Amino acid sequence: MSAHPAPDFSLAATGDQTVTLSALRGQKLVLYFYPKDNTPGCTNETRDFAALHADFAAAGCRVYGLSRDSLRSHENFKVKLTLPFELISDPEEKACEAFGVMKLKNMYGKQLRGIERSTFLIDAGGDIAREWRGVKVPGHAEEVLAAARAL
Repeated sequence: MSAHPAPDFSLAATGDQTVTLSALRGQKLVLYFYPKDNTPGCTNETRDFAALHADFAAAGCRVYGLSRDSLRSHENFKVKLTLPFELISDPEEKACEAFGVMKLKNMYGKQLRGIERSTFLIDAGGDIAREWRGVKVPGHAEEVLAAARAL
């Protein structure tokens, strides 16, 4: 797969920050999209990335989680899990649409639009170096870390 530029966005994040993707050029980034704060799979995935945060930092890689939840929900989730990284709020699905992670899902027999659990590894030049879609949580953060170290 040839690398292609990551779509730019500027969105509010926890810690009273605005994250603008193009402003982060020059460093590697992990951007993981998850469906919802405080749900079992998303909590486990976020804990896994948090547990490896020092390893990602040592690999010169910043980590951001992103969902459609409100900033307030994100702040509470961040405190609850004592996260060492920021969570980006995308209630209008701007980044979700740009990265193509919105999918129709079947939940209890109903079709709902939601985020397909996806992770993007973005290189220092701002290109998507690797992407994972339809992520299964166990072992995922470790796999992303290995790819980040190899960049």
